[in-house]
Amino acid sequence: MQEKNEIIIYTTPDGKETFEVNLKKDTIWLSQKQMAGLFEKDVRTVNEHIGNIYKEKELVKTSTIRNFRIVQKEGNRQVERIRSCYNLDVIISVGYRVKSQRGTQFRIWATNPPASC
Repeated sequence: MQEKNEIIIYTTPDGKETFEVNLKKDTIWLSQKQMAGLFEKDVRTVNEHIGNIYKEKELVKTSTIRNFRIVQKEGNRQVERIRSCYNLDVIISVGYRVKSQRGTQFRIWATNPPASC
């Protein structure tokens, strides 16, 4: 039986950007690149924070990372790639560490999602 995979659209409070958020098994999953865009930080910064989260044993790696098959257009062709994504626990932990207004806004949204979700 195939697992249900939904996409939720998160729109920043200023309405300037939207992010596709994967919802699977009652949690949200984002890649490092998506987190970087969401928190308005460099991917290297997000990567460093994730590394520290695991190094400090704040979270367990095996239960917070999942590989997703992503189909994307590269030039004129469709390419399938495997991308590591991180669950809501990691996203919120990174959001606290990057100390950005966007991080605060997302944490509020994620912990009090609209009724339509």
